[in-house]
Amino acid sequence: MAAAARAFFSDQSFIEVDTAILQVSPGNEAHISAFRTEIVDDSTTKSILYLHSSPEFAAKKLLAAGEERIFTFAHVFRNRERGRLHHPEFTMLEWYRAGEPYQRLIEDCMGLLARTVTAAGSRDLSFGGHIADPFEEPELLSVAEAFDHYAGIDLLATLKGPEPDRAALAAGARGHGIRIVADDSWRDIFSKILAAKIEPQLGHGRPTILMDYPASEAALAKLQDDPRFAERFELYACGVELANGFGELTDATLQRRRFEAAMAERLRIYGEAYPIDEDFLAALAIMPQASGIALGFDRLVMLATGASHIEQVIWTPVQQGTDEQ
Repeated sequence: MAAAARAFFSDQSFIEVDTAILQVSPGNEAHISAFRTEIVDDSTTKSILYLHSSPEFAAKKLLAAGEERIFTFAHVFRNRERGRLHHPEFTMLEWYRAGEPYQRLIEDCMGLLARTVTAAGSRDLSFGGHIADPFEEPELLSVAEAFDHYAGIDLLATLKGPEPDRAALAAGARGHGIRIVADDSWRDIFSKILAAKIEPQLGHGRPTILMDYPASEAALAKLQDDPRFAERFELYACGVELANGFGELTDATLQRRRFEAAMAERLRIYGEAYPIDEDFLAALAIMPQASGIALGFDRLVMLATGASHIEQVIWTPVQQGTDEQ
């Protein structure tokens, strides 16, 4: 499947890049936890580095340096994550197109599914008793449509004012028995509803493209002409999220504000925050307009082969360590 993916990108004149795993910042998302390490120079002076949670920062520096079509199979690392669909070390397939709109990535996703599933000798994607046909046209579904259809919640009504209406969204969540606590933000409640009521319903029969995410969920994506929504979509099959695509934000000042807000939220929840990569923000300021996407390759292999656990498709899963005494 990896060879088929490489051939898919080679056919379109992409260059495969190999980015460094050790970074000054692992990423700046509130709920993604990193592995921290130290680098020691000859004088025994120590400085802190992190194992990256995504090759995104490094890949965008390459776009700023002039690369136009790049992809990478990157081993990435996320702490506090282990389970049926999560592993502390996994393979992320990321690719970027300079000067091309994010909708082009949807075509990439479907072409990639067809090539890799064929290479696996399979016909369907399957997981949890559900099947999706990777050769079918995907379902295109906005986040607002999904909330209305699967949860009976008018998401747009909560986005009418200058600030999202937390109370209205909380009421909708409680109507489904979702537990809401006092310090849950609108974003927290959105994520709880998405995980409980929306995601399990997506990608049955054929893949689903969930698009038009609210601006608060933009992360590193730019906003649409309607500033309530981001140029962001996610690919689902059999209720499993496979990929996350952006029309990339190139406003370094706005990106800094988003990072600072996310790290303030992380500090509040987890009692720690990560540094901001100033070199990345400098690169972002000169990066061309681009689109990019990250796909969990192990998950794709799982669904193509009918595996029930991510460790069944990882050559050497990370062993459980010994408890600290």
